[in-house]
Amino acid sequence: MYVNSGYLNNSRIPFKDTKKALRILSAGTYQLFTWPKLPTWRPKGRVDWQLIYITAGEGHFVLDGKEVTVPAGNMILYPPKREQHYWFFGEVKARYWFVHFTGRQVKSILKHYEIPLDGYVLHTGLSSEYEDLFRRMRDELVECGWGYEEKLTYLLRELFISMNRRMNEGLPRVEGFVQDEVDRARDYFRDHYNEEISIEQYAASRNMSTSWFVKSFTAAVGEPPTRFIMEERVRNAQVLLETTDGTVAEIGAIVGYEDPLYFSRVFRKARGLSPMKYRRAYREGF
Repeated sequence: MYVNSGYLNNSRIPFKDTKKALRILSAGTYQLFTWPKLPTWRPKGRVDWQLIYITAGEGHFVLDGKEVTVPAGNMILYPPKREQHYWFFGEVKARYWFVHFTGRQVKSILKHYEIPLDGYVLHTGLSSEYEDLFRRMRDELVECGWGYEEKLTYLLRELFISMNRRMNEGLPRVEGFVQDEVDRARDYFRDHYNEEISIEQYAASRNMSTSWFVKSFTAAVGEPPTRFIMEERVRNAQVLLETTDGTVAEIGAIVGYEDPLYFSRVFRKARGLSPMKYRRAYREGF
């Protein structure tokens, strides 16, 4: 088994904070490799809140008296003083992250980010972004750098924002490996949108078939990679049309279109106006 956790003031004793709005008490990860089973049972729960994020395998939870199997790609939110009875098995190489938090405004903060208070299981999907935020909270608790408690609250709020976006985007949940590849591709396309991008070559560089990559990207993002790149180009062209006096040809070249006529056609199809008409309408206040 592997465990790597951090605790506020190096204390493992939970407490309820009624003075600060939000306070993170601990964060970390458990990974089962050799242990057959890792059980947890707190009949009276804890005095703080707990959020568990399952990243591999599955977990077994007793919720409202019923055993529920929760697979990777979900989070479980435990309010204070609620029974916590769950276990993980090593045979499925279960892995999960956790964070404990408290504060006088926790309920209002969760409501603000539209995190349900009346349900345990949150269908958030798998994302490397989640793991990064949990890891950074753990590291802050371990390193205790200047202002780390304030930084911890920012990281937890960022996690809530990411959870809200994934829970409400209405897109299918994808496997963790797929989501990591999609996130990597999306970052690459955003950084290189103005260059000539071959989807076939990109997929090959990541040892993926073109059809599999396009299908996976479309399922996770909601649009194929070619449209995603086009939208990046048009969006940045809008900014240049609004903020500079560059010609249509110059702006088209900047965002990746060497042919100004083709750029104009693409822009008109995407925004309903030619680049020049868009600039004029923008400067006249539409």
